Parts: sequence; structure tokens; C-alpha cells
Amino acid sequence: MDIIKQSWPWYAAGPLIGLIVPALLLLGNKTFGISSTLRQICAACIPADISFFKYDWKKETWNLFFIAGIVIGGFIAAHLLSNPGPVGINPKTTGALQQQGIKDFTGLLPQDIFSFRGLATLKGFVFIVIGGFLVGFGTRYAGGCTSGHAIMGISSLQWPSLVATCCFMIGGFVMTWLILPYLLQL
Repeated sequence: MDIIKQSWPWYAAGPLIGLIVPALLLLGNKTFGISSTLRQICAACIPADISFFKYDWKKETWNLFFIAGIVIGGFIAAHLLSNPGPVGINPKTTGALQQQGIKDFTGLLPQDIFSFRGLATLKGFVFIVIGGFLVGFGTRYAGGCTSGHAIMGISSLQWPSLVATCCFMIGGFVMTWLILPYLLQL
């Protein structure tokens, strides 16, 4: 159980995630991606007359079970398999974040920003609400999320997925090094 309760190094977790792609293709000719599931859920639950939701969502029900497995697995991991120790963060990263005003490192996310208390602040609103909207918009605009493009799209040699993944990386670097320091000062 100890090996399950600790974080895995990239050289173990990465290949395991990468093996999902051929397994899905070989076992059921299915593609890996999470963002399209929201469309399925909306098509199944919202009886509105919206053309975007008018398609045969029932032929992709396996994806709904996949998402249910992610939610159940997350619950099990958080409540039964969580490591009670502090999250291992590089001391240089901790020092850099403390210089930017982040002080609480007791959970997976800094409670200074990502909490219901933090949501009432301008900084929390920008990170949680506006950031969530931008992630959703970007996912729809790019035609998929990072898991769909970077894991499935690149492995099946799709040029748009390579372009999208490069844009995700560039956007992440720009956000981390140029924009985040200003947002943390809000």
C-alpha cells in the first residue's frame, strides 16, 4: 500500500498513462479525451432544442463510465489512499511562492487562493471563476483538452494536436513566468 500512497516518478506514471492509448484503440477502437464528455452529459440531461447537443450520445456511453471511474477513483484516492504527510514541493518553489504572498501549503492547493474564503477576494475570483471560464473556453476553442490532444492526438500523429499541445506549453510558460507574478499581487 505504501507504493500507492506516494507520488510516482514521471518515468513510471508517464508510460502507464501512455499505455492507455493503445489499450483503448486495441480493445475497443476508442479515443481518449475528457472534455467531450461534458457535451455528452449536457445532451443527455438538457432537453433543450440546441443543435450542438443533437447527436447520438448513447453510442459513446463508455466515456460516461470512464468519467464515473475517474470521480470514484478520485474519491477513493482522497479518502482511503491519501498520504497524511505534507505535499512534497521543492524548497526553491516554496520560497518563490512565499515571496509572492502564498503562505499556506498544507493541502494540494494553496488555501490562500483556492478556497471558499479565497473566492470572496479579487485574487480568488480571478483564479477560480475567470480562470475556470478561460480553461473551458480554451478547451472548446482548441477542440479538446490537454489529455485529448497531448496523449491521444499526438500518439495518433494528428498535426492539429501537436500544434495545440505546443500552444498549451507556450501558454503555460507565459502564464507561469510573465502573468502569474502580477496576478498573485492582486
